[in-house]
Amino acid sequence: MLKKLLATLALGLCLGGTASADTNIKFTLGWKTQGSDAPFLLALQKGYFKAEGLNVTIDQGEGSAATVTRIMSGAYDAGFGDINAIIQNAATRPGDVPVMVYQLWNKPPFAIVSKKATNIATPADLVGKKLGGAQGTPTTRLVTVLGTLNKVDMTKVAIENMGPNLQEPMLIKGDIDGALVFNITSWFNLINNRQDPAKDYNWLLFGDFGLDLYSNGMMVSQKLIRENPAAVTGLVRAVNKAAVEIGGDPAAGLKAVLAYDNLAKEELERARMIFSYEHLIVSPEVDRLGLGDVDDARLARSIGIVVEGYQLTATPKPDQIFTRQFLPPPADRKLAYKTN
Repeated sequence: MLKKLLATLALGLCLGGTASADTNIKFTLGWKTQGSDAPFLLALQKGYFKAEGLNVTIDQGEGSAATVTRIMSGAYDAGFGDINAIIQNAATRPGDVPVMVYQLWNKPPFAIVSKKATNIATPADLVGKKLGGAQGTPTTRLVTVLGTLNKVDMTKVAIENMGPNLQEPMLIKGDIDGALVFNITSWFNLINNRQDPAKDYNWLLFGDFGLDLYSNGMMVSQKLIRENPAAVTGLVRAVNKAAVEIGGDPAAGLKAVLAYDNLAKEELERARMIFSYEHLIVSPEVDRLGLGDVDDARLARSIGIVVEGYQLTATPKPDQIFTRQFLPPPADRKLAYKTN
């Protein structure tokens, strides 16, 4: 259905134009204000949305998966969230699920963090260990798939459900051997607990052991695609401009984060913003395809992994999940990254 919709738009509309003046867009972040939100906040602060004829209101979020449900409810037109949550919902509500139009995090943040003394470096090392995970999160749901792909007997791995706020404290105390986390969150939670996440902890990244999934990006409602495709083009163009700019000038991104939320911790969120680029965005695939795009074969594999991990009853098609129809030309999406 989405494929037919996009084909019709391509024939009947010039997607390179700007939206009607003062088109209102309600946008939800994935969580409370973080440095990793910088591309959206810079586009707001510098007027890149306005230049596209868009009046964008940005609200804080309740989780990267909640972005999908917020858009599906009709409360928001667009947001920053997890493509894997789109896949889950597309299996049961294909007509309501939002569509990813700009894939920002090329690498998944799903990880098992453990003290180096615990010697968890590969999935095989999980045997006989106790892990703590927040119920329903992608890391917790997909750890069994990680084990299966790597021939680990997961009946010999204990997994204790716990609130996400308890994971790092229990890991530090030694109550669990490893925590099922998002690296971009847990890394800074450990810093806030006066830990050294680089020196004293191992990070078993799912993407290094067969679960090469995509993660967060900008998604929009099917309603917005249908009724105002020029607005979608403008959103993508503005965010891409900001994301490329931050690659060359991280200080501009931090300034936008602090302008949006003056209670954000400057040094912490600067580090988180840089972490998002160096660990989640910059990759050989982004060098090849440019920001915002995906590799079609990899996306198809990712859908299969999520279908297995969540035991979905239907397998969504890639064109239900992502469209590159609104992306700027590759030359405009070239990322030249440098730290600042």
